[in-house]
Amino acid sequence: MQTACKGVSRILLTCAGVISAGKSTLTQILSDELGTKAFFEPVEDNPVLPLFYHGNKLVEEGKAETNPYAFLLQVYFLNRRFAMIKKAMQEDNNILDRSIYEDSIFMKMNTDQGHATEEEWNIYKSLLDNMLEELPYAAKKKSPDLMIFVDVNLETMLYRVKKRGRPFEQVDEDPSLKEYYSTLIDYYADWKDNYKSSALVTIDGNHFDFAENKDHRNQVLDKIESAMVEVGTLSQSDFDRLRSKRYEGVQAF
Repeated sequence: MQTACKGVSRILLTCAGVISAGKSTLTQILSDELGTKAFFEPVEDNPVLPLFYHGNKLVEEGKAETNPYAFLLQVYFLNRRFAMIKKAMQEDNNILDRSIYEDSIFMKMNTDQGHATEEEWNIYKSLLDNMLEELPYAAKKKSPDLMIFVDVNLETMLYRVKKRGRPFEQVDEDPSLKEYYSTLIDYYADWKDNYKSSALVTIDGNHFDFAENKDHRNQVLDKIESAMVEVGTLSQSDFDRLRSKRYEGVQAF
């Protein structure tokens, strides 16, 4: 069982960003760094996700008016994320690699693009609003202490999608996905600009290769932990100890 380092004070961190931005990787890095529990978005056992990408292809080819799986997929994700965030918020020190607060991005975009109907969007939005209203009563905390937004451009996104290798995400298999991903980046940018549920820090995922480059990883951790100091979940002295451990090899905790 992980034990949070003594400088961490009851934190809930959440990562946000487009597909393959590096959210899960950064979540694991932070979990290892801070000794907190990581919660990951369930994808590999998702029976609807491959069907959704196939449904988008049917729409692009003119074989269907809307994606028959768009609404189903988002309700599936919403239900699992709600359960995950409730569990995380009931405990003291956790990091999530996907936020329920960004959940509506995909459904709104699918509706705007004709993959889902306005009726489906309205039902989904009502369900999401009800869930968000329930969170303060279902958990100790009603929102994260810090939202960590991993910002990537289309080139970086496509590179990481290809590297990850999920067949149903590949542009080589479905060229229409390139436009879908580009539009998703725009929707995320608008979401970030309007996010007000907590403090937010942006990580440049185009510049920082925190997965493979140790120096980049240390710089990213510096920025996130500095933001944690600002919101009061990490003391300045313990931030200094963590930095010392990273850069000088000193055993901080």
